[in-house]
Amino acid sequence: MIHMQGPQIVLRDWKMVDIPDLRKWHTGDPEWKQWDGPYYPAMTEEERESWLTTLQKYIHEEKFPLPRHGLGIAERTTDRLLGGVSSYWQSKETYWLSVGINLFDPATRGRGIGYESLGLWCEYLFATREVLARLDCRTWSGNLSMMHLAEKLGFREEACFRKARIVRGTYYDGMGYGILREEWESRYPDGFNPEIPPVLP
Repeated sequence: MIHMQGPQIVLRDWKMVDIPDLRKWHTGDPEWKQWDGPYYPAMTEEERESWLTTLQKYIHEEKFPLPRHGLGIAERTTDRLLGGVSSYWQSKETYWLSVGINLFDPATRGRGIGYESLGLWCEYLFATREVLARLDCRTWSGNLSMMHLAEKLGFREEACFRKARIVRGTYYDGMGYGILREEWESRYPDGFNPEIPPVLP
């Protein structure tokens, strides 16, 4: 089982106790969806239940994919589910992987939880996928927090697709950030630790 710990959070495998919270946070139009790809349609009820059924099967059988495609973010002191980190292929043929993060409760934001969580997740992905030369982070120009988080972790802005996203009737730019393995290892020579400042160029 995966369990990575920061000062405030743990990144861990999903648990059965998480299922009601996941269902709640993926029902209706929760606030976090205003920032996480709001230009994409929300999951239907059928899609949500199919996803949760698959997740429960992984949990029950303790057979999560290796390496992990995603992990839960839980509060370190209470193990309460706060959100999740994820990864998806831009191009599996060339090992071009993107990362993502969701913090469900707005009250958790602004406390450095995103920095801890996404930093530990990137460290895990580089460590478990030796073929990766880089990691991507994709967002939109209205999500200033995600853009700041990417830059704080050392990702560089690599693409700006002008007026490529429509959110609530307004055009925004599609933003692409990336970091190379050698840049990550130079920035965090002993591995990512949210309590140790990075080595800056």
